[in-house]
Amino acid sequence: MEKLLNQLVEKLQNAYGERLVSIVLYGSAAVGDYSGKFSDINIFCVLTRVTPAELSDAEPIFRWWRDKDNPSPLLMSEHEVRTSTDCFPIEFYDIKERHRVLYGADVVEGLEIGDSFYRAQVEYQLRAKLLRLRQKGAGVMQEKDLLLRLMAEAVSTFCILTRHALRLHGVDAPFEKRDIVRQAGESFGIETSHFLSLLDLRDGKVKPKELSPLEIFENYLKEIGTVVDHVDKLEK
Repeated sequence: MEKLLNQLVEKLQNAYGERLVSIVLYGSAAVGDYSGKFSDINIFCVLTRVTPAELSDAEPIFRWWRDKDNPSPLLMSEHEVRTSTDCFPIEFYDIKERHRVLYGADVVEGLEIGDSFYRAQVEYQLRAKLLRLRQKGAGVMQEKDLLLRLMAEAVSTFCILTRHALRLHGVDAPFEKRDIVRQAGESFGIETSHFLSLLDLRDGKVKPKELSPLEIFENYLKEIGTVVDHVDKLEK
């Protein structure tokens, strides 16, 4: 991964020169909680400006990066970083709390993140991801391996959002996915075994044939709904 990151930094430096302000690695890869099969290498790239010219310069780099099975880097201008923290509190909290500067200035460490829309964004994201999981699950209910993979791919996102739900409840939320699940069990009363089984599947600790996809799916949806209900009950 380090070799790949060095190549990316070099490509971005060559493409943008003085327009490049910062390159930041964030998320699980920044803190050693990276699973190559299910995790992404998330990059936040800050430029002096973002116009069609910058997007054109990014095209070959982003295509190369996506060919490595990673999402395109997030491009923002310095002005956008300073003025949009209230619109994207989840994203900026995640970047601020788990990041490593690969190049340039640390543009996120001193950011003041507005919380006025934080609760609403957490609830919205939880509900939207839950609805999406149901939609996709409806298409693979009889294909057990696909259903398991669908849940395993989604569990990381739900862990992240559950961590934010815990933060909203005033809990000192951990970062490691298993710790988040266990804390949610204590704080929200959810049944944790199905989440932990999916994390075991991601990490290769259990095989698909050892799990019961339909049982996990039923409880998975139920417990995510419980987390949503706890966020919904917070003062609006």
